Amino acid sequence: MTSRAAPSTAWQSRPGRRALVAANLSVLRGPTSGTVVLPNRLVWAPDPAGRFDLDDPFDRLRVYEIVLREAVQEAELRTWLNGTLLTALWPHLYLPRGVRQAWETSHPQLAAVPAQ
Repeated sequence: MTSRAAPSTAWQSRPGRRALVAANLSVLRGPTSGTVVLPNRLVWAPDPAGRFDLDDPFDRLRVYEIVLREAVQEAELRTWLNGTLLTALWPHLYLPRGVRQAWETSHPQLAAVPAQ
């Protein structure tokens, strides 16, 4: 299986933007702790709005919601998301329906993750 991310043709992250899905969760090796600063392309506000503490549960969820909704390049998914952490956070993420459907269609194990 290829590790290349692809836009979903069936689902949108918002009107006019197709959801981007990683073909394989194992290629997502982003940080799991510490402070991250998302680029302005992902967070449309000046610093410190794009600064997040991944050790804070609210910030961690927010980073994943932003990246899953706004990413348009495979590198953005690989840089900011971690496959293991994404799986753990999945039931708690507030996502557009199209993003959730696209990821769960490509990765059925996400839909099966029970909320804790």
